[in-house]
Amino acid sequence: MKEFELKYGCNPNQKPAKIYMKDGSDLPITILNGRPGFINFLDAFNSWQLVKEIKAALGVPAATSFKHVSPTSAAIGLPMSAELKKACFVDDIEGLDESPIATAYARARGTDRMSSFGDWIALSDECDLTTATIIKREVSDGIIAPSYSPEALELLKTKKKGNYNIVQIDPDYVPAEQEMKDVFGVTFEQGHNNCKIDADCLTNVVTEKGLPEEAKRDLIISLITLKYTQSNSVCFVKDGQAIGVGAGQQSRIHCTRLAGSKADLWLLRQSPKVLNLPFKEEVGRPERDNAIDIYLSEWDSNVLADGKWQTLFTEQPSKYTAEEKRAYLDTMTGVCVGSDAFFPFPDNIERAHLSGVSYVAQPGGSVRDDLVIEACNEFGMSMVFTGQRLFHH
Repeated sequence: MKEFELKYGCNPNQKPAKIYMKDGSDLPITILNGRPGFINFLDAFNSWQLVKEIKAALGVPAATSFKHVSPTSAAIGLPMSAELKKACFVDDIEGLDESPIATAYARARGTDRMSSFGDWIALSDECDLTTATIIKREVSDGIIAPSYSPEALELLKTKKKGNYNIVQIDPDYVPAEQEMKDVFGVTFEQGHNNCKIDADCLTNVVTEKGLPEEAKRDLIISLITLKYTQSNSVCFVKDGQAIGVGAGQQSRIHCTRLAGSKADLWLLRQSPKVLNLPFKEEVGRPERDNAIDIYLSEWDSNVLADGKWQTLFTEQPSKYTAEEKRAYLDTMTGVCVGSDAFFPFPDNIERAHLSGVSYVAQPGGSVRDDLVIEACNEFGMSMVFTGQRLFHH
């Protein structure tokens, strides 16, 4: 297939629209089902690069959940505890422990379920039946993967009344060294971003406390995730899973606050008070997800007030006070944070500390680097300067 005609571009009025290879060669994809659109393909090609690079860097299957050209999360296929499965709404999935690619997607989808609603999925490895079983019941626009088992493909083809977008990509495809795009009739050309992110990027430790080996994996996940997140961006990672992505903010501190608030919600979702909410059996996953989000917000009366809690719970839950939430978050440590450009002020470090951050990776290069380093030392954090900016637009 040398080109594919799209229904329209970013918006219905933007016609005609298509994708094709400038050199006239075949596209590196096969559309196995559905008819992906312009934004679907932007998500597909960005998300595929992300999971392919994480797999190459760490040697573990990876998955991501994308929305509007940024990841809501990315994760690798590590074993999941019973509590984590429940927090990700996959505690009823059979065979999950035997499928690393399924646990990778379960983690990626489960982190920020509200943002992942209607996602585009990318898998570094073959989509198996267990992964397809998770996807089948979620609201999703499509998936890209290097291959699909026959059983997985058959199941996914039944999704969205047979119209679910399923794309297979050639895992050996390498893009041209130069890339171009047009904006307002003007052509931009640049070299493809081939920067390699691995443990070699994490050697320049600038704090009193060094960087332990166990933190390197999560910092690599953070940095590769940032490489494919709309800038400015900051990414929090814990236990092989991006737990807070702050994308597309004009101010670095707003990136950190946004990512930190998402990380806090994820950490709180795993607290006993949330895991033990007495939901009625008939309440579905989307309703439970929304109820948890409201329960953890300042508008918790919308699910706790008389006349409202009865529709969701078998008994009225107690309020999760601000003091209780702060006390729980204060027990968190070992979180990693990466930034796609330097932290200009120590306020970013101060905010990261509130979400249990112990390890930091950023390019460095601010005139106030000394103040940022001082803040890390004050909080007992390890920080590395990568010397590598990761802007993505």
